[in-house]
Amino acid sequence: MPRRALILIEGHSCNGPLYVQAAQRLGLHPITLSADPTQYEYLAEENLETICVDTDNLDKLVHECLRLQATFGIAGITGFAGDDESVSATVGKLCRYFDLPGPKPESIEQCYDKFVQRQLLAEAGVAIPAYRVAENATDVESSASEISLPVIVKPTVGSGSMGVRLCRSTDELAEHTAYLLDRKYKWRSPPRVLVEEFAEGPAYFSAVMGHEVVGIGPQTSIRHRISCTERALFRQC
Repeated sequence: MPRRALILIEGHSCNGPLYVQAAQRLGLHPITLSADPTQYEYLAEENLETICVDTDNLDKLVHECLRLQATFGIAGITGFAGDDESVSATVGKLCRYFDLPGPKPESIEQCYDKFVQRQLLAEAGVAIPAYRVAENATDVESSASEISLPVIVKPTVGSGSMGVRLCRSTDELAEHTAYLLDRKYKWRSPPRVLVEEFAEGPAYFSAVMGHEVVGIGPQTSIRHRISCTERALFRQC
């Protein structure tokens, strides 16, 4: 019987070693596919198997997994979100291709795009702060004027609160808009900015697996963000 492998798409300085250890405890051989494996120091330190591949290219990932399948039995495929949640959608597509348990890519794509997410919530009748999407500085300014300051300004796609700022004045709005749109912020997709009504109060996250809510807790670190749906995707560490 061939040795079974766990395929890891990209890595993570904190959670990556935990995934590797868990795989090894289960008797699995962890293999990391990454555009730049050298950015994850633990891979070299632990002499772990890595493959350098463009992880934004689904066809190339499928090709590498097919090549590995000739040697290993693939027990599972998982990965780590970077600047956005697109890796999770890629993992879902790979799992579907190889008939493995995994996340539904369509659901993740609807969730990690904050504009699409809010459209779906609004259509479902969920009360959410007023919002607009903008592609240039003029749109950001007019959107903020329509909603009224203060506003939250953020990329439509992103994770870990990267690029998110509470703008209380026109100067702060202009400064952050310039940061996002004048090539200072790293975009993985065409730039789109979400301008959102500021709503002060307690924040909560919901952890969902499949169709089941498995936990709800306080989002204590970011008081001004009340949308519990942005943490809706639960990934077991």
